[in-house]
Amino acid sequence: MKKIVVNEEACIGCGACVSIDPEHFEFNDEGLSHAKNNDNLDSADLASAISSCPTSAISIEDVEE
Repeated sequence: MKKIVVNEEACIGCGACVSIDPEHFEFNDEGLSHAKNNDNLDSADLASAISSCPTSAISIEDVEE
């Protein structure tokens, strides 16, 4: 299964991903981004949010359930 992963150590909370793709991202209590769902991973907005991250903190990874 594929999943959106946000590296919280790399995230600076700039909000680019939240602004570009609110379907997939929101801020957590620490003001950092986190993925709120893993649906529609082929979305153009998701691809744009990933490529716009200034610290390359976002990836889509295969994870075992």
